[in-house]
Amino acid sequence: MATINLKKREVEIKIVYYGPGRCGKTTNLQYIFQNSRRYMIDEMVSIKTKGDLTLFFDFVPMGLGTIKGCETRVQLYTVPGQVKYASTRKLVLKGAIFHFPLVMQYNKRDLADAGVPLMPVEEMNQLYNRQLKAPHFAGSATTGLGVNDTFKSALVHTLRSIKKQAGWE
Repeated sequence: MATINLKKREVEIKIVYYGPGRCGKTTNLQYIFQNSRRYMIDEMVSIKTKGDLTLFFDFVPMGLGTIKGCETRVQLYTVPGQVKYASTRKLVLKGAIFHFPLVMQYNKRDLADAGVPLMPVEEMNQLYNRQLKAPHFAGSATTGLGVNDTFKSALVHTLRSIKKQAGWE
């Protein structure tokens, strides 16, 4: 999702990491935050429960500089994956339209090293992404595998969408 204010020459991009509980959404944001400090405008904000689950959301603000003369900022969010927080997810996703870029990350691929049987990425992609045909990446948020690729893909696709919306193509 993006908000373009040509009068103020500002572009605000909202990227939301969405998925079931304990799938690694917060860990993805922590990895990005720790490894992209030069782009960070402020600190990462997390509101957690006692069990270290995301209660409301995680938020990371980034600055990308100027694009087409507009100051460009990215807001990275996660939403809680637990079913009981459905209303919170709706609040964080407020303003998102039906046609927005989607990127899939099949996370926790490092668990295979611990002997956990995993479904192959291509099988998961066939099952979950067959109709969407969204860009997809194998990932491990704890090791960083695929984290930057997933984020970069989400950002590039969002920027392309913005350029099209604003008529900058």
